[in-house]
Amino acid sequence: MRMAVRMMSCEIHPAILDYIELVEAGEPRACKDQIALVRHVRQCFENEEIYTDAALLEKYISLEKYFPFALFPWEKFLIGLWDCTFWRETGRPRWKTVFAMMGRGAGKDGFIAFDSACSVSPYNPVQGYNVDICANNEEQATRPLLDFVEVLETPRFEAKLKKHYYHTKETAKGRVNRGAIKGHTNNPKGRDGLRPGKIIFNEVHQYENYDNIEVFTTALGKVGQPRVGFFTSNGEVSDGPLDDYLERSNGILFEGVPDDGFLPFVCRLDEIADIHDEANWGKANPSLQYRQDLFDEIREEYNDWLKHPDQNGSLITKRFGIRSGKKEIAVTDYEKVKATNKPLINLAGYPCTVGIDYAQLSDWAAVNLHFRVGEQRYDINHAWICSQSKTLHLVKPPWQKWVADGHCTLVDDVSIHPKLLADYIREAAGVFQIKKLAADNFRWTAISEELKKLGFDAKDKDKVKLIRPSDIMQVDPVIQDLFDRELFHWDDNPCLRWSVNNTKRVRSGRATGTDTGNYYYAKIEAKSRKTDPFMALVASMVIEPALGSGVAANLPDVSAMAFNF
Repeated sequence: MRMAVRMMSCEIHPAILDYIELVEAGEPRACKDQIALVRHVRQCFENEEIYTDAALLEKYISLEKYFPFALFPWEKFLIGLWDCTFWRETGRPRWKTVFAMMGRGAGKDGFIAFDSACSVSPYNPVQGYNVDICANNEEQATRPLLDFVEVLETPRFEAKLKKHYYHTKETAKGRVNRGAIKGHTNNPKGRDGLRPGKIIFNEVHQYENYDNIEVFTTALGKVGQPRVGFFTSNGEVSDGPLDDYLERSNGILFEGVPDDGFLPFVCRLDEIADIHDEANWGKANPSLQYRQDLFDEIREEYNDWLKHPDQNGSLITKRFGIRSGKKEIAVTDYEKVKATNKPLINLAGYPCTVGIDYAQLSDWAAVNLHFRVGEQRYDINHAWICSQSKTLHLVKPPWQKWVADGHCTLVDDVSIHPKLLADYIREAAGVFQIKKLAADNFRWTAISEELKKLGFDAKDKDKVKLIRPSDIMQVDPVIQDLFDRELFHWDDNPCLRWSVNNTKRVRSGRATGTDTGNYYYAKIEAKSRKTDPFMALVASMVIEPALGSGVAANLPDVSAMAFNF
């Protein structure tokens, strides 16, 4: 092993340093996230009073001989930092939480199995250090446990390992440490009485909210040196925990945000163009250079994807860590939706159009205020949620938080009264110059009386547009262009972003053999995934020509004006 290198504060153990130097050398190529991470880790060792327990790390690594695989450098790196690096003053873990996202096939389950075995081994000085592995289904939750059980049942090691471990059908336990490894599905049963030392969440990309994460993590603290691990490939669930962890990782790695004990181990292609050079594939999978069989498998999938991209869309997301959505249905790529999170300017006094959308007032409704300033588009979007909606329990994202943050209003009634939407528009009219209003032609009757009171009568074509599918087909190319050039500014509105990802583009006439080449919009799933906020934006864009130049010649005095958006 390489001799340890003396830093300002602490030595970097060779097992940690090996991976750092591999990334720094660029052989193989590493993604920008990994390059930033090793730079961050070096800085921590240089500037902080921390240390790696070399004896503990070497004892953990010594368990490698019992497993059917050799530990890769990235695995030793994570074990060294997560399990064996501590603050000098307190002796607490320097990195309590690890977030590891990498391409499918990297060996996440194998790593979880090995790390769990370390945690309940006689080498862990913390007694009763239970490891709870959590996932959305039983297979994902128990797979690492079963991998370890296979190790314990290996004939040539069985006698020796029995001195340190034993297992039942549901757990593997350490005889000396008395910690237990157990898999848990996201089921409320059996959670009471948990005393975890370490909680590992597997395949986090499937989590749509924090409900189960919070339930399990609240049990931490009963055992010393608590740790949490999030392991996953990329996925298609938007505005969930995975997005939050990726955003937090970006802040730590590139924006100087303190890590607060959060270790972001993110492996992915830097851009979609990287996929066409095999030398880049290791950016998304730190195990790839050591597994020719996996490399050959990915090459086959890549060649198949070139021929039939629509039939193997998961390759980009699962193998290479880039979420791009299914091109045949997505409104736009995920990154383009995320790019809408840009601040609004002070729009008081500016002209705007208003779009309204709802499928039924007993479910969701939305209003969008749309502004144009040069090429830039600004949107203020608000949604109403009927508390007695029959499908509300199916909505997985944290809509309660959206309500608390002011993006939505929860209506405690059997339906959303049209007056609520009208009052919102009335308030907006006191701050902005509403030029025109648009709503679905087939649902106008339900809200028309309240809007007439505001001066919006469908008989006045200059004030109201009742939109039809053909209108949406005409505006779709404009919307696509605005997404592509990242000209939308929506501020941080997760409800609106979520609704975009719930919407698909459908080719007009394809089903009947009269394909026109135009697109209209439809829901990806009928009940749990709402599109109202985005469709309200679409409605407001149908009438965008009413904005003219987008800027009033003489802006009014807006010093006393306020609008709660």
